[in-house]
Amino acid sequence: MPKNLVIVESPAKAKTIEGYLGKEYKVKSSFGHVRDLPKDNQAIDIEHGFKPTYEIPKDKKDVINQLRKEVSESDYVFLASDDDREGEAISWHLKEALDLSESNTHRIVFREITKNAILNAIQNPRGINYDLVNAQQARRILDRLVGFELSPLLWKKIKTGLSAGRVQSVAVRLVVEREREIEKFIPESFFRISAIFTIDKETQLKADHPKRFKTEEEAVAFLESCRKSVFTINNLEKKPAKKTFRSRRRNRLARGWYKPLAALLCHPRGHRLPH
Repeated sequence: MPKNLVIVESPAKAKTIEGYLGKEYKVKSSFGHVRDLPKDNQAIDIEHGFKPTYEIPKDKKDVINQLRKEVSESDYVFLASDDDREGEAISWHLKEALDLSESNTHRIVFREITKNAILNAIQNPRGINYDLVNAQQARRILDRLVGFELSPLLWKKIKTGLSAGRVQSVAVRLVVEREREIEKFIPESFFRISAIFTIDKETQLKADHPKRFKTEEEAVAFLESCRKSVFTINNLEKKPAKKTFRSRRRNRLARGWYKPLAALLCHPRGHRLPH
């Protein structure tokens, strides 16, 4: 009888990993998360530090019962959920739901399904990273608090079945704030002055005055004051013309047109098709 139980998230990984570990190990799957917040507004105790209450969903009770049986028959349990925030939370929920003890429970992680990676993970277990667990809990709590407030409003005002969470609600607020700024914007007319200076018979230089004049009268008055002025060039800098996104895309497409054409004209075996 196997003395070690390894619990992974995906059942597709279980058989492969069990083959790598041998007869001393049995690998079972949790099929993802095993606990979640109840579907009511009593799931989070706002008055006492936003403390969450978790329950085992109906569709996961058989999974938990089977895992409890496997745990009772094993000496050691290895929690091998994914190496990320959600995976760390799954390991913690498994530990709580299965009432696992610290002494015979190990957390292992691996980033590839190979024999070397699996064996290395078994040989280098660690504890549960509670910083990641708390980060996942905070995300889930925010989803629930924001969603329970906003989703019913969306159902009433827009369409039934829509959801609003911590991401959608912030994005909507940014859009609304920007729209309000656009509505409050009052357009103002202004006048700018450009001049063309003839350097010689073949060369002309265009210059724009940086000042914006509020009225046409101000702009005309400035031009009148410039009639007898003498203009000189104090400094001249030459810079390469800026390429627009459209010109870069056109050049790139022009350079690479022959590649798809060659693929169309060539047979998969390398023989050219007849014209």
